[in-house]
Amino acid sequence: MKEQLCLVFIPALSAVLQNAETNKGSSLTESEALKIRDSATCVAVPFDVALDMERERGFRDLVAEDCWNEWQRTRLSLKK
Repeated sequence: MKEQLCLVFIPALSAVLQNAETNKGSSLTESEALKIRDSATCVAVPFDVALDMERERGFRDLVAEDCWNEWQRTRLSLKK
């Protein structure tokens, strides 16, 4: 049985998007966010390793498949 792999962004995708938005000086568009996601560095690791990496980071990163919606929620919480 093949072990399920999970993508982990390094650095965290939320941090990469936040940095891009800061550098731009305004909110990212959906296409900009998806383009950044598609070119971001990530590794495919077994699910249990991904959970360990998440615990080490201290926060849950964005899920790549729902990047735009998750980024909208995350960016609002970062502004508080």
